[in-house]
Amino acid sequence: MGSLQLLMQGFTVALQPMNVLWVTIGGVLGTIIGMLPGLGPATGVAVLLPLTFTMGPVAALITMAGVYYGAMYGGSRASILINTPGDGAAIAASWDGYPMSQNGRAESALAISAIASFIGGTIATVFMVFVAVPVSRFALKFGPAEYFLLYVFALTATAVMSEGNRIKGFITMIIGLMISTIGTDPQSGVERFTFGLMSLQGGIDFLIVIIAVFALGEVLKSFKKINEGKKKMQTKFGRIWISKKDWKLSAGAIFRSSPLGFIIGVLPGAGGTIASIMAYNTQKQLSKEPEMFGKGAVDGVAAPESANNAASVGALIPMLALGVPGSGTTAVMMGALIMLGMQPGPTLFQQQSTVVWGLIASMFVGNIILAIINIPMAGILVRVLSVPPKILYPVVLALTFIGTYALSNMTFHFFLLLIFGIMGYFLSKAKFPTSPMVLAVIVGTSMEQYFRRAYKIHNGDMGIFVASPLCKILIILTIGVIFLPLIQAKIKEFKQKRLATEK
Repeated sequence: MGSLQLLMQGFTVALQPMNVLWVTIGGVLGTIIGMLPGLGPATGVAVLLPLTFTMGPVAALITMAGVYYGAMYGGSRASILINTPGDGAAIAASWDGYPMSQNGRAESALAISAIASFIGGTIATVFMVFVAVPVSRFALKFGPAEYFLLYVFALTATAVMSEGNRIKGFITMIIGLMISTIGTDPQSGVERFTFGLMSLQGGIDFLIVIIAVFALGEVLKSFKKINEGKKKMQTKFGRIWISKKDWKLSAGAIFRSSPLGFIIGVLPGAGGTIASIMAYNTQKQLSKEPEMFGKGAVDGVAAPESANNAASVGALIPMLALGVPGSGTTAVMMGALIMLGMQPGPTLFQQQSTVVWGLIASMFVGNIILAIINIPMAGILVRVLSVPPKILYPVVLALTFIGTYALSNMTFHFFLLLIFGIMGYFLSKAKFPTSPMVLAVIVGTSMEQYFRRAYKIHNGDMGIFVASPLCKILIILTIGVIFLPLIQAKIKEFKQKRLATEK
């Protein structure tokens, strides 16, 4: 009942006219950014980040969250119409969404993706109402040692679950931790890795790394496509809605995939891509017509779309309640919160309850607004896909430099932006995941301070890191997540052998 009362208070904040306007602006911008191939929610929030510094904490969080889950809505548009997913979370939607479009059912595909996104996001927000407070209360039991091990677990999970080679994930994580040590040591006052440059004495602002890797890096990666023509797509649509038959086929998939997506979203490092693919595969196994998947199955669009929206809501819980960003986008949002003078973690719910519950309530409002935007106005919105890359990417490039200068009014940061943007480009080119690096840059300083604090409080006794039951659980979870891919591979191999013997 306490959570419901707090939620009602949150609605008094979220329904203020200016906050409704901000969530609408964030949702529309997020939908457009999600549609544009190569950008995605993390890039969108990073580019728009400087705009939030003039807002209050509530408006800033509401806008960024609107961009985040708005991008989840928009990502499937390019998947369905031109078979080019806006980001990783929209990949699964292309497997049946594009065949539906080819079969003359683009209207149904666009409608079911928006409906599934709305229901998935709303169900996940309901779960968040009842889960967030218990998680934050549990987090109050964490001391310096527990927080250090929690960060180790979160970074390890992000590195292991990133796309590509796990070793590469750990390498980029270590690079991020190294970057976080640059500057003056807050405890001893000793300069570290500043190369005699006064501009580096305060360290490297993690927001510069975020903007460089997610925005500038993506622009550099996309330059080779700048003169490519746009794929032909359907531009005239009939009534964007679904039949009763489509709803019957999709309802089960939506209500099964939403809780699955929420749970996966809460796990650090998992994110919308894993949630949508797992939901798709699960629905395919449960379907009465699995042979239709890949040929235009409507539940093949519904399952991943409800899961990735639910995952985006779930990913906010560890960021708000534990101060641990579980994805690239929540890392950017956490960075913005810190810049606004707020410290994500269990005390956030006590000290800034108006902000937190205003955000949660705004997500109910935002999902309704996005459903309205993405169904009746879908035919207008998809025209954004016809914007030529030679116009789009220079605009994004200009916004990255303007945003970087707005952070501190220092031209030196342009050099850092270029260095980390080029680094992000080459890491991406070599198939190194960049999310572990960005997360490590953000939490690296706190992680170091928690380690040193625990070490000093207990007079150099390393046993403090295995003393409490929480520490032992976190160590077991960290070891478990390292070996998780190996265990999954063995289970898959065992199933294949069993099927072979049965045949």
